[in-house]
Amino acid sequence: MKVLFLCIENSARSIMAEALLKHHSQGAIEVYSAGTSPSDVDKQTLATLQHFGLDTVGLHSKHLADVADMQFDYVITLCDEATRECDARINGLHCLAWNLPEPKSRQVADPFAKTLHELNELIITFIQTHNSHKPSAITPTIFYKALADDIRLKTLLIIAIEREVCVCELMEALNEHSQPKVSRHLAKLKKLGILADRKHQQWVFYSLNPTIPLWMRQAITTTVVNEPHFIEVELARLSAMGDRPTRVALCCN
Repeated sequence: MKVLFLCIENSARSIMAEALLKHHSQGAIEVYSAGTSPSDVDKQTLATLQHFGLDTVGLHSKHLADVADMQFDYVITLCDEATRECDARINGLHCLAWNLPEPKSRQVADPFAKTLHELNELIITFIQTHNSHKPSAITPTIFYKALADDIRLKTLLIIAIEREVCVCELMEALNEHSQPKVSRHLAKLKKLGILADRKHQQWVFYSLNPTIPLWMRQAITTTVVNEPHFIEVELARLSAMGDRPTRVALCCN
């Protein structure tokens, strides 16, 4: 899995996040950081990381253009400015927005240490969520049984096209009036590790888990390509739906 942390200068928050995720994932995740207008890494950033025993070797500021050709599983922006500026310039399957104040401007004691602790909590939660989504126990039999239901199969095909949807959008697309019914199917797919979710404001959005094996993803996308009429009506309903939940600006193509 590849993760990119993005902010404006790539001098403090994103550098800290890169060091923390590398430390906690112990090499299991490829971690990068970049900035839309990079400057030198702040000396206080490096001093804070070293104070807490985190490796700073190789940490340096990079421009967004340096990673523009790479494909990431997660792009995580650390300020609103970066979220706005990176739209459509980064290839990412999933985008998260962690808006943390710039430590140099924080009016608190030990602002860099405070920022590091806040990022550490977010990253630990991120890793725990990622691990809980891993479909390590799923077999081909379990996977295909999960698809042997119209609601679950159409849900996966819709998500493959839309990238992510919430419960109310699926209810509209599937013409299902029971939210608990749709939610139960989503919960089953999430429990199996086929779907992942993220919360934005009051909405929970579901997407294909980026860690599912390639053959599972291809089984879903091949069905979309070769049987487009299977969800034609559902996509038309979704397209006609008004007041769809708003997403945070995505750093994805």
